[in-house]
Amino acid sequence: MSTIRPAPVTGPALGFPTGFRWGGSTAAYQIEGAATEDGRGRSIWDVFARIPGAIAGGDTGDVACDHYHRFRDDVALMAGLGLTAYRFSVAWPRVQPSGKGPASSVNQAGLDFYRRLVDELLGHGIEPWVTLYHWDLPQPLEDAGGWPVRDTAARFAEYAALVHGALGDRVDRWITANEPWCSAFLGYGSGVHAPGRRDGAAAVAAAHHLLLGHGLAVQALQAARPDVEVGLAPNLYAVSPATGTDADTDAARRIDGLANRIILDPVLRGRYPEDVLADLTAAEVSDLGHLREGDLATIANPGTFLAVNYYSRYVVAAGTGRQLPSAWPGSEQVRFVGRGWPVTAMGWEIDAPGLAETLVRLHREYPPLPLFVSENGAAFEDTVDAGGEVQDPDRIAYLAAHLRACHDAIAAGAPLAGYFVWSLLDNFEWAEGFSKRFGIVHVDYPTQRRTPKASAAWYARVIGRNGLADG
Repeated sequence: MSTIRPAPVTGPALGFPTGFRWGGSTAAYQIEGAATEDGRGRSIWDVFARIPGAIAGGDTGDVACDHYHRFRDDVALMAGLGLTAYRFSVAWPRVQPSGKGPASSVNQAGLDFYRRLVDELLGHGIEPWVTLYHWDLPQPLEDAGGWPVRDTAARFAEYAALVHGALGDRVDRWITANEPWCSAFLGYGSGVHAPGRRDGAAAVAAAHHLLLGHGLAVQALQAARPDVEVGLAPNLYAVSPATGTDADTDAARRIDGLANRIILDPVLRGRYPEDVLADLTAAEVSDLGHLREGDLATIANPGTFLAVNYYSRYVVAAGTGRQLPSAWPGSEQVRFVGRGWPVTAMGWEIDAPGLAETLVRLHREYPPLPLFVSENGAAFEDTVDAGGEVQDPDRIAYLAAHLRACHDAIAAGAPLAGYFVWSLLDNFEWAEGFSKRFGIVHVDYPTQRRTPKASAAWYARVIGRNGLADG
């Protein structure tokens, strides 16, 4: 494993608040591996990855970054970077292979792994942030209907209580669910993510039950520890119309509703946006029969902070024909427009001002909560050079621009208190398999060798000075 050689720390040109958290993020299925070890059950991603053509290159997360066996080295690497926080997820099927059952049915070997990981982090002075759900639903729950079924939300709350019972004495910060929009609309709408279903009504119901699961999990954690710090981590987008026409403006309203407000409004305002419900019912996507009395009161408990995942902006225009299957039920005709801006290896336009816009919008339009950027980063075509190093200036430029956007948001009043780069390690990038590299640390998958990229040393300097230097 290569060593990190940060340059000398100098004073900040753009300083961040005292106590600002500097972290890195990962997810269990993307890095852990050990897919069949120590009693771990199957997740929807284990099954989905074996569908021919579902994953680029036919890759799976069976081994991934082998973090399950190499976590101590990885934590040492984090400490070398100077991370003050590390966000990771617990694999639900590693803890509860069936997804349900009494406490006596919990897989203690799975919980022991996370106990060891938390202890290792604390021993290096790194604050653990636990994400309870990062998309790896136990397959038995999917067989019973998955997130479109109400019972899954109740099972999630039970699982949350089990994990908190094992780690809550050492973990202060919890995220209930990561990107519920992706789980619902990519998993059950377009089918490009696990479990690969293509049913708009199921996607809408799944989104509701993911939010219900969030609310129930917050209740469970608060019952166990009233002062617990807990929040949700939606993926949010700045949304703009391609032109000023009424049709394009309405297209932007629709996508903002389905991408952002369908998640934010129930959690932060206690109601669904009326225009979104009208769009869904008018298009006969859903009769909204999954909504029950009392649900919104449960959902409308955001916890104590909001985590934000941000990658790009949506620029949209009105279209004329439905594009199926779609992650945008009822608005399948909307077109997503490129502006010719620089893009990442994922094809996502780089729009750092959109991050500031998103954070300031949350500050101005929704009830006040501390904010954290829980994911932000970019995939580029990284290679190890002849000297064994990875130079990634495009990633450094991306991260610097987005941190400046964070600084701008703070200057505008947004209560931003931390930033987590996505991702600490190159990893299994869901449907893209191992073809896309987001990490600030390069992983050679055949050998599992970790090589910190130039961006890792750059990030270490940012952390050391608690801010950005000139230039």
